[in-house]
Amino acid sequence: MKYANLFFDLDHTLWDFEANSKSVLENIFFSFKLNEQGIEEFEPFYQIYKAHNDRLWKRYRNGFIKRDELKWKRMWITLLDYKISNERLSREMAEEFMTQLPLQNKLFPNSLEILDYCKRKGYEIHLITNGFRDTQEKKLKSSKLENYFTHVITSEESNTMKPFPEIFHYSLNIANAKVEESLMIGDNLEVDILGAQNIGMEQVYFNPHKLEHLGSPTYEIADLKELEQIV
Repeated sequence: MKYANLFFDLDHTLWDFEANSKSVLENIFFSFKLNEQGIEEFEPFYQIYKAHNDRLWKRYRNGFIKRDELKWKRMWITLLDYKISNERLSREMAEEFMTQLPLQNKLFPNSLEILDYCKRKGYEIHLITNGFRDTQEKKLKSSKLENYFTHVITSEESNTMKPFPEIFHYSLNIANAKVEESLMIGDNLEVDILGAQNIGMEQVYFNPHKLEHLGSPTYEIADLKELEQIV
């Protein structure tokens, strides 16, 4: 067996962040009656939010903003695009979003199946996530993933985050794993794949939408079931 330890990303890899967050935001959109405040349609609102969220997450990963600032400012900046300058509303929406989001349980197809397969094969399975510890633990519980992982490594406990090498070295140390016997599985070329490459760990790029790219991962799959051909 070439690999002994499998390190999975959570959001966008096993747990369908896009579907879950969109569902919660739609609930918030109507419960806060944003359609009565000049924001007529949810879909354009969601696309604007997603763009701001992606940009702010990148700033958070690079250390330019703090966790709490990320949470409420993505709402605030989205509302500003609609000429709504209401910090209190933004913070209330952010709080509701963080309450509802980890309770969602939509997974990518074959998530549970591939984890069961890896367990049967005798792999040690771990999680490396840039998400917040409390939020990620709730996600794992609500989606029935919590019993699959030997170690759940977050950016908070390691004091760093993907793609920086420190979190990968920290994870290997925690798992008592050798880099040459470890495999990283994730959806983000810049964060998961390049981060693992930089420490010499082989990687699987999960690309369900089959997006074109210039990366060079060790492996690439569009369906998690394809992992069976690798491990």
